[in-house]
Amino acid sequence: MAASVSPYHLIYTDWNLIETEFDHAQLHHKETVFTIGNGYLGTRGSFEEGYPRAWSATLIHGVYDDVPVVYTELVNCPDWLLLSVSIDGESFRLDRGEILSYERKLDLKQGILSRKIRWRSPSGKTLDIYFERFASLADEHVLALRAQVTPLDFDGLVKVSASLHGYPENQGYNHWEWIDQGEKDRAIWLHMRTRSSRIELGMASKLLVSGTEADLQVTSVPGYPTIETTLRVSPGQTVTLDKIVTVFTTRKVEEPVRASQDKLTQLTSYSQLQSSHVQAWEEAWQQSDILIEGDTKAQFAVRYNLFQLLISAPRDDERVSIPAKTLSGFGYRGHVFWDTEIFILPFFIYTQPKLARNLLTYRYHTLNGARRKASHYGYKGAMFAWESADTGDEVTPRWALPNQPYAEDIRIWCRDREIHISADIPYAIWYYWQATNDDEWLRDYGAEIILDAGVFWISRIEWNPKQQRYEIREVIGADEYHEQHVNNNAFTNRMVQWHLEKAVAIYDWLCSQYPEKATELQAKLGITPKQRDRWQDMVANLWISYDSSTNLIEQYEGFFNLEDIDLTHYEPRNRSMQAILGIEGASKRQVLKQPDVLMLLYLMRQSEEFPYNREILQKNWDYYVPRTDITYGSSLGPAIHAIWHRI
Repeated sequence: MAASVSPYHLIYTDWNLIETEFDHAQLHHKETVFTIGNGYLGTRGSFEEGYPRAWSATLIHGVYDDVPVVYTELVNCPDWLLLSVSIDGESFRLDRGEILSYERKLDLKQGILSRKIRWRSPSGKTLDIYFERFASLADEHVLALRAQVTPLDFDGLVKVSASLHGYPENQGYNHWEWIDQGEKDRAIWLHMRTRSSRIELGMASKLLVSGTEADLQVTSVPGYPTIETTLRVSPGQTVTLDKIVTVFTTRKVEEPVRASQDKLTQLTSYSQLQSSHVQAWEEAWQQSDILIEGDTKAQFAVRYNLFQLLISAPRDDERVSIPAKTLSGFGYRGHVFWDTEIFILPFFIYTQPKLARNLLTYRYHTLNGARRKASHYGYKGAMFAWESADTGDEVTPRWALPNQPYAEDIRIWCRDREIHISADIPYAIWYYWQATNDDEWLRDYGAEIILDAGVFWISRIEWNPKQQRYEIREVIGADEYHEQHVNNNAFTNRMVQWHLEKAVAIYDWLCSQYPEKATELQAKLGITPKQRDRWQDMVANLWISYDSSTNLIEQYEGFFNLEDIDLTHYEPRNRSMQAILGIEGASKRQVLKQPDVLMLLYLMRQSEEFPYNREILQKNWDYYVPRTDITYGSSLGPAIHAIWHRI
């Protein structure tokens, strides 16, 4: 099979990512790259034996807890990976002794992460050690880890400790309170609780040893239950240690410890668990795979990204959604953005619509948070949070710390002004319905979201009597380099116009097909035929700055009057244009963090109401692409440019 090589000691084939050399400088990056998961939780690719300053993390969907400044964050849950090996008192770790050979492999097809090392201890003893782990796709509450130890040139004692670490931190902040722990049938269990949200977690684990006789003992330091064993080994003898772990929280069960213990007793062997897990992945890939022939790099890149989506999508929970950092690390604090509906959801709509429905139903369950936000700002209806967590209340930080010492804190305006998300979510709902014909879900869930967000726009849109048009003022569009005094952003205005078109259509559909539901929502949301007519009037008169003589869409009112910029004058560079120019400097120039007008044209490509043809696309492409900070602006930008580049 063909293979390609990256500059980061990585080789990739059609299905496998292989790291051929350990570089401690890339420790945190590779922990993210080698994340595994199963739609319930994600575990970063940190080492079982530990490493100095590692960012070990297991993040479980929906397990949020309060934190200063950023309101709430996904909690780093107890670490299930810990398995230490020592040889005659010398602990195996990659920062000690000598690494003679090293390979780490992520098998996308089977969802298995493995690592094999030949290691020489400080005193000269050599052994082969092999690790393998997976988060079961067949049973989301099951985790499994295998270690195989083979001494090459010595007889001696190998001590193994398999622990559960109850006090992991979110980069300096510990969210957990210890409740209890214990032993049952030579298995260990741990009972923890988050400090503010009071979510309880139960975790249980057992260690199975084959290849030699083993006497298992349990030690019980509070927060660190451990199974230990000491094995006598000889050259060429392979000892296999299988650590099986179960985890539950009170988000799903009343007694998570008992649930974990009961589940653990049902699990008999690592091999059976792995077989079920691999079969589940085979079924997932049958629904989701994209085959590219003749280009190994493109084939692996597509499959790797599909894998990251599949391990992040909740399969049995409609009250959570995929965070911007997925479940692979601490970035964005586990908050959910518009990324999910606009960039992620289409994949699931057309491959696994049940998962798409779960993600959209999360927005239904967070409607009350959106209503509270609207009320806070003096509006009606549902104003969706720019960053959302478990309740749907706004959790975007108000302030960010500056990069320079003694500089002033930076005000974050996205929570106040980046309101296009309240149209982005209806956009996703509409296309889910169009693809699936899921009338029942639209009736019971989706319609209420679309209509109540439509009520919000009635109170947010302004009438300009002088110009005789509707306007939306003081917003932030997709391009976040311009965040102050932005009026009539084309992306926002057109998305809202589109949304209100569909709100009218959904209102009429409900009245025709489900009159009882229509009556219910009219009363609940305060919608009247007069408001329906108001929506239509707004659709007809909401202003979008488009010049038919040039075919250019102005990003927002006055954008063309800003100072122009030639980004080639700043090359070479290794940071964003906002970092170079400063916040104020970037806002005064025609430089974009990410595509704004081009994003709009992409989303509206199927719309007949908006002027759209290849000439319009070409004119706007030629104008906006050279002004977009595509390399250092936003990771969302290259995808949109790539899509249009192929059309």
